[in-house]
Amino acid sequence: MPASLSIPRAIRVFQRQVLRWYARYQRPLPWRATRDPYKILVSEIMLQQTQVDRVIPKYHEFLKRYPTVKELAKARPREVRKLWYPLGYNIRPIRLRNIAKQVVQRHGGSIPDSYDGLVAMDGIGRYTAGAVLSFAFKQDAPILDTNVARLLSRYFGVRTPLKRGTTRRRLWGLAATVIPKGQGYTINQAMMDFGALICTARKPQCRVCALRRTCASYPYVK
Repeated sequence: MPASLSIPRAIRVFQRQVLRWYARYQRPLPWRATRDPYKILVSEIMLQQTQVDRVIPKYHEFLKRYPTVKELAKARPREVRKLWYPLGYNIRPIRLRNIAKQVVQRHGGSIPDSYDGLVAMDGIGRYTAGAVLSFAFKQDAPILDTNVARLLSRYFGVRTPLKRGTTRRRLWGLAATVIPKGQGYTINQAMMDFGALICTARKPQCRVCALRRTCASYPYVK
């Protein structure tokens, strides 16, 4: 972070530039056309450690077969796993079906709209809960996937200490702090796209980055 730039101002610049960039370059992803918490949940479980391009056709196929949480809850594990192929990490479809069963049994088929209600279910962690709250229920809930963590750590100059848990807590704090009031959905989507397209793991696009003037890591050198 440039010495002349305070943290509060750096946050304001970050918010403004990332949102402005997203308004122009956002990806037209199918799960962004819905606020159905079940469909959002399906997309988030599918996207775990899997590239977006591979997920899109399977997302449509899966929802055609299991259009509601109740339909998924009734499905046989073998059928769900077979439909999931070839996304890999085959524990995920079983985990998703188990979540569906919990939703039906504990919540009458309605996915909870609270953090505590979501993480109380086996298979839903902090990130997935934040994504559902943010993208389905439009709450100002933070998320911290790989792209967001990389973007925040580079921009704010968060270096990995000996205790990685400390870094993680700080990044979660930043993920919450950078959300403008009432804009959790938009900035979370924006940060994920920015990390995926500009602040990439390899060969980040620093020369065209909208944040380069205030980024603690510019120019980034691996």
